Amino acid sequence: MRTTSPVALLLALTLAGCAGSSRDEHVQMRLQASPRNAGQIAQATLVPRDAQTDVTAFVSGVPMGMTLPVRLYAFIYTGHCGQLGAKPAYGLNNTVRTFHKGPLDGWNLSRSAKVPLSTLQATPHALVLRAPSSDGGQDLFCGDIP
Repeated sequence: MRTTSPVALLLALTLAGCAGSSRDEHVQMRLQASPRNAGQIAQATLVPRDAQTDVTAFVSGVPMGMTLPVRLYAFIYTGHCGQLGAKPAYGLNNTVRTFHKGPLDGWNLSRSAKVPLSTLQATPHALVLRAPSSDGGQDLFCGDIP
């Protein structure tokens, strides 16, 4: 009797879930690393949930010397990464904890913004991930919300 590997089953279920969903249901976006975090990659997924937007992100790494466990702040600004608004339109910092499974797994975070995804898509907005002030408070990643 042949069995299906757990990885193959997970992939099949993920693809099946995507097949029935429309483009408006969620947004996947790449985040660009800042010069301070050059060489790292990040990706975020934004999912509408009633009057808010759930944000999950994967970050491949953070600059050397950041305090462990890593804490990342997340903000949504009006404008684009090259020209952000003067201050954040939305802070997603009810928690700043990240999850790290191992040295090759990077960091994961999950947050919620108290704004519908459709509102974020109606005018230019950008997602910014920032180091805490104790680690320099600099932007580490930025991505324009499509």
